[in-house]
Amino acid sequence: MNILRLVLLGLTAFAGIVTGAALLQRAIRSGTPSAPLIATASPPPGEPRTSPDEIDAARRAVEEKLKTAPEYAAFFDRLKTVFPSEYESFLAVFAQGSAASGEIASADLLTAKAVRSLRLSRGILAAKAGRQALEHIFELHFAMLRTLAAKDPHLCVNFLYGGDSTAFLEFSAQNRGLVAAMAIAGIDAIHDGEIERIERPAPTGPDFDALEKALRAKGLDTPEIEELLDGKAGDPPIAAAKMCRAGQVYLETLAAMPESTRLRIYGLAVELMARS
Repeated sequence: MNILRLVLLGLTAFAGIVTGAALLQRAIRSGTPSAPLIATASPPPGEPRTSPDEIDAARRAVEEKLKTAPEYAAFFDRLKTVFPSEYESFLAVFAQGSAASGEIASADLLTAKAVRSLRLSRGILAAKAGRQALEHIFELHFAMLRTLAAKDPHLCVNFLYGGDSTAFLEFSAQNRGLVAAMAIAGIDAIHDGEIERIERPAPTGPDFDALEKALRAKGLDTPEIEELLDGKAGDPPIAAAKMCRAGQVYLETLAAMPESTRLRIYGLAVELMARS
């Protein structure tokens, strides 16, 4: 069976679009793994404890750092309004870390880590969202791919594969509006899922057979399809520009699949993202 795989995008904590079939395949055959633990504000054993005054000062410094990127304000306002406990937890964790290290991460990295924290704590609810909220996540992935393709095909492929990349953080700093839109889409899908609670069945073998057939009809060849659906690296490697284009065709094709098929795949992908 050809299976879609979505994983984290390294430091940025956004979803990669390809990177292998094993994650979903294991989930379907063995049951979905337990969600990992969420980080807390407590320092690791042996690390010196900081005073409340130091932590308060670090929290103010973190909040000031976030103000240097006003494009992210809507995301944090939405997070504070819809999930206030997660907002406070995020600030506590990074205030503790900043107080201990004496350093403050960039606004882009802070935002990425806030997105990841929310995804780990509540992201599974996004799989239960209504059609519009769920589809919007993948519409923005497609927008991100197009933007990356115009800038650097190698960075586009890095996004496809969930690569850990300083270059992507630099790209984020130059495209904060798009990054913020992706982050807000995640909050909205989680919130919608919390309300709608839609239970979708897992995608089937015929679902992925139909997707593969549609990809071939769009002109993708076997190495590209295997890399997209099975995570098999090409030998020789597929050129970055060609693979970047294949990723865009893949998302376009998936978006055109029958609604029931499309939403089954989207739902499981989002669920596994939350458990990664």
